[in-house]
Amino acid sequence: MPESNTEEGNGPQQVSQQSAAPAYDPNILPDMLPVYYRRLFPHQPFYRWLSYGLSEDGIFTNREISFTLHDDIYVRYLCYDTPADLEKDICARNPYKIDIGAVMSTRPKNFRIVPGGITPVQRELVFDIDMTDYDEVRTCCSGAEVCQKCWKFMVLAARILESALREDFGFEHVLWIFSGRRGIHCWVCDQQARLLDARGRSAVAEYLNIINYVTYKGSSTPRIQLGDRIHHSLRRALKFVEPMFEEIILDDQNLFGTPKGVSKLMHIISDDGARNELAVYLQKSHEDGTHSRAIWESFARFANSMRTSAANVWSRKLKHVVEEVQLCLLYPRLDINVTKGFNHLLKAPFCIHPATGKVCVPFSVSAVAKFDPTTVPTISQLLQEINAFDDKTKSYMEMPEDKSRIKDHKKTSMFKGVLVFEEFLRKLERSFKENSMDF
Repeated sequence: MPESNTEEGNGPQQVSQQSAAPAYDPNILPDMLPVYYRRLFPHQPFYRWLSYGLSEDGIFTNREISFTLHDDIYVRYLCYDTPADLEKDICARNPYKIDIGAVMSTRPKNFRIVPGGITPVQRELVFDIDMTDYDEVRTCCSGAEVCQKCWKFMVLAARILESALREDFGFEHVLWIFSGRRGIHCWVCDQQARLLDARGRSAVAEYLNIINYVTYKGSSTPRIQLGDRIHHSLRRALKFVEPMFEEIILDDQNLFGTPKGVSKLMHIISDDGARNELAVYLQKSHEDGTHSRAIWESFARFANSMRTSAANVWSRKLKHVVEEVQLCLLYPRLDINVTKGFNHLLKAPFCIHPATGKVCVPFSVSAVAKFDPTTVPTISQLLQEINAFDDKTKSYMEMPEDKSRIKDHKKTSMFKGVLVFEEFLRKLERSFKENSMDF
């Protein structure tokens, strides 16, 4: 897994803030966005990413970009000749959200006049993981809420997905973004990934999507069947899952601490007879409200004893039932339609989430466990930090131009996210140079 030190510490130019971060008020977002886009949005790195070193014709000019404006006005098929044009339009329209689509066969703005229409020719391989898909297995929060306890689901998702993308597919340029509220986005930017057709994207998505949902007693239940031998990719996933299973499921969430929680464990068991045997055993062994750790230990002990005692369904169909339950509860829950879609538009990094005011900041997967979604800066906080920095430095700045040498994002807590993004870009651009030297 790639190492990174850009998540740690503050930049040398930053001034510590003594006052509490201001509360975010969505009603004044229209007043704050112009300042954010003019002073803080990383326009040049953003262009460097989308242009890929101009390694291919039309890779920037044929890229579809969409804006969501005030009052949910949605503008699609935008495209730009130069980075200056893109920056000018962003600062003029101050979008509530910027979405990035595919690189098209011709300029997206010409979609109405091109015979036969325009078609996508390349697009990053993207993944979307939303915390609401974990609502059935998290007890600390629900819906749009997220805390450090349930963020651990995202920690595992990022680690498992990153390792699979690198080790099973050989991808190297993987960008992770906090969605601004309750989820994470992954952008795979290798050329091989960008040039995958719809069938190739579907194949990758299906390979990584191991959880099947069945309707059992009126509810959607996750199930996995590992078969007689566990696939190498799932053995690797279990190396991430097993050390954190007790901490997340048994202690943080205490998932099996209620009859409803125990029923979730039971529903994962695919065989009716085995499920009934387990239910009888647990009912005899534990009262309602027993802590999850005791329930899990009894389940694992019972499953292991049953599969070794005789030739039965436990030794055949449910040989790896303990591992199946662990993966059902903690393996990444992917929105595979996002990954399969060649022309799916996805929110750009460094947007402001209008509901929370938080920045969609990049993070390093090597430091994902240290990332705290509850302390991601809001636009209100960033503007306060700029003002505090400028006020504090007025007393010792000798010349007005001295202050202008410090980029505004370095005055704020957004600095770390920009550093992660720039480190990702350096590695990406280095690969362009290495590839050009091969010819």
